[in-house]
Amino acid sequence: MKIAIISLGCPKNQVDADVFCHALIKDGHTTTPELSEADCIIINTCGFIESAKAEAIENILTACQYKQANPNLKVVVTGCLAERYKEQIVEEIPEVDAVVGLGSNKALPAIIARLSGNAPEHIECYGPKTDMPLGGARVISTPRHYAYLKISEGCNRYCAFCAIPLITGRHKSIPMEELLREVELLVKQGVKEFNVIAQDLSSYGVDLYGKMMLPELIHQMAQIPGVEWIRLHYAYPTQFPYEILPVMAQHPNVCKYLDIALQHSHDKVLANMQRHITYEETVALIERIRQEVPGIHLRTTLMVGFPGEDEEAYRHLVNFVKEMRFDRMGAFAYSEEEG
Repeated sequence: MKIAIISLGCPKNQVDADVFCHALIKDGHTTTPELSEADCIIINTCGFIESAKAEAIENILTACQYKQANPNLKVVVTGCLAERYKEQIVEEIPEVDAVVGLGSNKALPAIIARLSGNAPEHIECYGPKTDMPLGGARVISTPRHYAYLKISEGCNRYCAFCAIPLITGRHKSIPMEELLREVELLVKQGVKEFNVIAQDLSSYGVDLYGKMMLPELIHQMAQIPGVEWIRLHYAYPTQFPYEILPVMAQHPNVCKYLDIALQHSHDKVLANMQRHITYEETVALIERIRQEVPGIHLRTTLMVGFPGEDEEAYRHLVNFVKEMRFDRMGAFAYSEEEG
């Protein structure tokens, strides 16, 4: 089949699409950027906040419209929205041919074979989220010099505003040897820059090795020939793995850059958000990071309008930003989410 893939949302979602795209090509399918030319359209959805859900549904409906010109077209929905709202999608958008939750991404080649009428006699069924395709071969959908390296899936933090644990399940690290092998394969394909991503970088390795292993992973990555830049995204401030700081300082190819989502500064709001950190602890964390890695660039994400945030808490956050002088910053308005 000629397959068009639309991947929405974060780079973690894009890595999933790269993995199943590689599996589909390996099965003999081809890809096309033109929806009008496709035999099958796969929409890899995001379901994080309301605007992301709306974008996903808009893309699903657009894909289904192409069935008017091509009645044999197959439309498949996967990703976070499919994981959380499978029954609703099946019920409300009957034009969709298959809804594949995150836990069944490995089954996509078999599902596509079934939809194309070329299914083997026995199609293996894949169960819970533990069967996700983690690490391994994939296409590179970014410009060839850089790639995202997803080192874990899921999150155990359960912040009050975030649906990610409901969608992705508990934190599951990819074994270090698999990741290092993936880095070596990507280097051979011309990748020089690695953007390390996860829902929670700080917890990497705890489930597999009984301790935080992010520093050791980055230390080993930095020594692989051909790895010129390593950049860390999505660290969590609570129980921060301070051992990563000497690794940054030691290796010139580990960028002096850290993306760490702080969300807020006011103690009352942080408590309501279930962030398990205080203002004083946050300031101490930032000061220590800057002291141990001189010249580091910090990026953060902050949220305004969380329930219970009054004018005093808001002003506290504004003053916090002025005081900390982050190098990069994203700001979101609270998005009310069911559950």
